[in-house]
Order: sequence, then C-alpha cells, then structure tokens
Amino acid sequence: MVPPQGLSGFFRRPQPVKPLAGQESVWDYPRPPRVEPRSERVIVRLGGQVIADTTDAVRVLETSHPPVYYLPMDAFPAGALVPAGGTSFCEFKGEAHYFDVVAGGVTAPRAGWTYPEPTRGFEALSTRVALYPGSMDSCEVNGEQVTAQEGNFYGGWITRQIVGPFKGAPGTAGW
Repeated sequence: MVPPQGLSGFFRRPQPVKPLAGQESVWDYPRPPRVEPRSERVIVRLGGQVIADTTDAVRVLETSHPPVYYLPMDAFPAGALVPAGGTSFCEFKGEAHYFDVVAGGVTAPRAGWTYPEPTRGFEALSTRVALYPGSMDSCEVNGEQVTAQEGNFYGGWITRQIVGPFKGAPGTAGW
C-alpha cells in the first residue's frame, strides 16, 4: 500500500543514531518525560545582551526530542519576560503560558513559556521558563552554542552530546 501523497514521512520509522561515549540518544529518553536538574552553565543572549546566565537549570527529557532547558525566572532581568496571550496544553505537563522575550530593542514574540501550575511530577517547572533557542541570538550550554530543534512547536536544545534523529522536522509528526 502506498501512503497518501505527502504522508510518506509520517509512516517512516526512524533509525536511532548510536551514541558514542559521552553522548545521549533521544531515543533512550522516557515517555512520559522526566525532569532532570542540571548544573551546566547556561547563557542566553538576545538583542546583543545576556538575558540569562545560570547554573540552576532543569532539562525535560522525552523520547525523540532534544532536551528542553528550563531556567529560573529570577535569572532574567526585569522586563525581559513579558506575558503574552494564549496558552497551549501538554498531556504531561499541563497548561503552558507564554512570554514575549525582550532585550536590546529586540522582541521575540511568544519565545518563552512556563507551566505556572504543572501536573504532578513537573512541579519544578512552575518557577522556570523555557525558550525557543532559534528565537534568541544565542543559547549556550557550558560554552557550546546550541542548535535549535527543527519545527516551530518544540523547543529542544541540541548539543554535540545529543544524537537523534529528532522529532520536529517535516515528516516526523507520526513518531
């Protein structure tokens, strides 16, 4: 049977990349996702300014997704996170609320989000914000520039330590 035109990628099963020493495969991450505290130094820049610099991040790890880093809201200067309209719903974490991220005369619309009342198991996210790395000037983890996850929905942070393939690119919706 031939899938309908445009859906061939929907049915393709991904072949996980085998991680090398010191690497992680997103295909070894759990579902439902897990929250993991991290001590790496995370630096985010927007509008030519550092808007966050912290060693108090957490990552959310979910099968087929690069990690999403959540940074403490108090790591951002006043005015950098401006509440934006609308919400979305995650079957695991609950209702997400959005922020425009503002610095140096630049506004990244709805580029940050939080779960002010997350579901059980995700309480650590209630005082933290995640950012779309592709909407920032740069995001770094321990000095390494992060590559943004493809697509416009997920906010994964890809480093050399993370191998895929990753959900988010065209043709990956059915993974």
